[in-house]
Amino acid sequence: MLLYIDQISEGYIILITGLLIVFSALLTLAVFFKFGLPVLLYIYKVITKRKDKKIKDISIEADESFTGEVAAAISAAIHLYLHEQHDNENAILTIKQARKLYSPWSSKIYGTHNRL
Repeated sequence: MLLYIDQISEGYIILITGLLIVFSALLTLAVFFKFGLPVLLYIYKVITKRKDKKIKDISIEADESFTGEVAAAISAAIHLYLHEQHDNENAILTIKQARKLYSPWSSKIYGTHNRL
C-alpha cells in the first residue's frame, strides 16, 4: 500500500511541475508580446531613424518604360517556364527478377527446430 501511495504522490508532483512549466511559459510569452515587442519596435525605429508612414501618404510612382508589351512578355515567359515538359519518356517498366542467394543468417527454420 505504501508503494501505491508513493507512485500517486510522484504523479502529482510531475503533474504540478508540468503545469507550472507550461503556464509560466505562456505567461512569459504573453508579457513579451504585450510589452517587449513594442519596446523592440521602438528601439528599431530609433536605430533606423525612420518616420512612420501611413498608406495614404505613400505616393504611387508609375514607370513609363513598363508597358503592356513588357508585362505580356514577362507573363508569357513565366507561363512557358511553368508548363514546360522536360523529358518525354515512355511508360514501359521492365522488372528483372534478381536471384537471391541462400543465406543461413536469414533463415527462420533454424529457430523453429530444437536441435540437440
